[in-house]
Amino acid sequence: MTKEQELRNEAWVNHGFREVKRLAGNVGYLKVDRLLPTWTAADTANAAMKFLSDVEALIIDLRDNRGGSPEMIQLLCTYLFESGARVHLNDFQRRGQLVESYTLASVPDTRFAGTPVFILTSHHTFSGAEELAYDLQSLQRATIVGEATGGGANPGRVFQLPQDFLVFVPTGLAINPVTKTNWEGVGVKPDIQVPSAVAVDVAHLAALRAIRHFPHLEPDQEQEVQESIKSLEKRVVPPS
Repeated sequence: MTKEQELRNEAWVNHGFREVKRLAGNVGYLKVDRLLPTWTAADTANAAMKFLSDVEALIIDLRDNRGGSPEMIQLLCTYLFESGARVHLNDFQRRGQLVESYTLASVPDTRFAGTPVFILTSHHTFSGAEELAYDLQSLQRATIVGEATGGGANPGRVFQLPQDFLVFVPTGLAINPVTKTNWEGVGVKPDIQVPSAVAVDVAHLAALRAIRHFPHLEPDQEQEVQESIKSLEKRVVPPS
């Protein structure tokens, strides 16, 4: 595939950002299906975060995300911490070399440092998408909602064997600086475990409950939040 074809394919999927919208109660929703390299996808990522800049809580949906670029993980995580913070996200041990990953020095002015964050996962969530969820969970920066993820932490390569056989060989080891381990084989365990099909409603309800007592809310805003909570409780909380 040529570089031009690759760029056209990335543009076709909006550089991995499938959907961005405001839910009831001023909760932001961002669906990211691919973590594409920042040299092509950063503008789209920044535009999505700008659109959500005034939300009270943020839901990032990774249920259909199979991974991708470590640089995009850094970019998205940087938005969730204070400006100027250098947050240690993850490490990779490769043939005696330790490669450390930190949040970036800067992003556009939009920041979500004090915003409640919820990450949606499923059994299909894999690789770099798992790292994004695991990093934020380990740093206690996000609540994971949904299903345990696929369990692919360690990078590797596919090698050709005789008679058309292929073998995947790990070439590195992911090491989280907080847990000193990773999610290989076990996946990222949700903080709120529910079927992925209802994860949006469950996370939305949790977000509304987190913001309903924010002191800066106006009476009409409080009413919108409370009415949205009641509506969601009818759908996601079993009747007593």
